[in-house]
Amino acid sequence: MKLGPHLHRIGNDIVAAYLVVTDEGVTVIDAGMAGHWHDLLAELSVMGRSVDDIRGVVLTHGDGDHLGFAERLRRDHGVPVHVHEADAARARGEVSADNAWGHMRLGPTAGFFWYAIRKGGLRTTHVAEVVVVRDGQVLDLPGAPRIIGVPGHSPGSIAVHVPVADALFVGDALTTRHVLTGQRGPQPAPFTDDPQQALASLHHLESVAASWVLPGHGAPWSGGVAESIRAIRTAAGT
Repeated sequence: MKLGPHLHRIGNDIVAAYLVVTDEGVTVIDAGMAGHWHDLLAELSVMGRSVDDIRGVVLTHGDGDHLGFAERLRRDHGVPVHVHEADAARARGEVSADNAWGHMRLGPTAGFFWYAIRKGGLRTTHVAEVVVVRDGQVLDLPGAPRIIGVPGHSPGSIAVHVPVADALFVGDALTTRHVLTGQRGPQPAPFTDDPQQALASLHHLESVAASWVLPGHGAPWSGGVAESIRAIRTAAGT
């Protein structure tokens, strides 16, 4: 799905990954689930690009529903996979998540897991080698993505600001569709290690100027960063 001249999404409102496209090549933000590989190839084809145009993957954190096809790109095509240093062990499968599910409803929860089964999301392939990144770093990748630390969902959760795409990729720092309840609109994400820290980390995003706020789960939000944070704090009762 094309969102803008430099911005594409693959997947859907249940699980999504993103492509930043410039003359220099393609940067992949998150890698969804293993079965999104075919969605990736199809989207690249529509753009007149191929896997050979991908210069790097940036993971917003190290959870399995964001690792998806990352190792396949690294192993088979030599594409470097970037992740925050605090989530590197998580992405390599050396440590596991320690999070709570929170509220859920049967229908949305079953839908999430059924989609995960269809997309191979229950068989996580961890990334054997990662390139660690740090808060404030601007990566030498198409779109010059800037790393913003937002710990809470995981120790190394990041947001990624790409000015040329007018976009802030937030991973699971927030969601616009709660996969366990079906509730829509900006709100705290489930499966979060430290919910209070995740809410506190949102202040790191308040100064970011971007129209698009793009989560790993939920519809793209085009109402700007400040409004999304206001909505999240309201939803969280803070």
